[in-house]
Amino acid sequence: MNRKPESHQQHEAQEERAVVEGDVTGNLQELINAMPEGWSRAQVDGHSWGVTRTTRADGKVITFNAERLGGTEALGANVWITSNGAVLRPCEIPAETVWRFLRAAADQAYPPPAAGTSSAPDSNR
Repeated sequence: MNRKPESHQQHEAQEERAVVEGDVTGNLQELINAMPEGWSRAQVDGHSWGVTRTTRADGKVITFNAERLGGTEALGANVWITSNGAVLRPCEIPAETVWRFLRAAADQAYPPPAAGTSSAPDSNR
């Protein structure tokens, strides 16, 4: 009999809850799309984070990595865009941690300034 290990079953259940949670608490694809492609900076809970968003496979896979600047915290996830919607695949961290970060950072992310310009985000944003 080919049975998945208990930890794998728990991980799959966690992913299913993350998809359902996305439908309840906010659209995952909208949150990810709020992050600019490439490197950007976001303020989350009073800390600056470097956020990298990379889109691959004709827009079907989005990789999201964040690192607290001046700290040791980091998180990452892949988002698969399927015919049923966006699916969150966190990398070695709980899905809720990624959700909390995305919700907090979605309105705060902005790309680094061009040479010779201010580092503050546009006030109209």
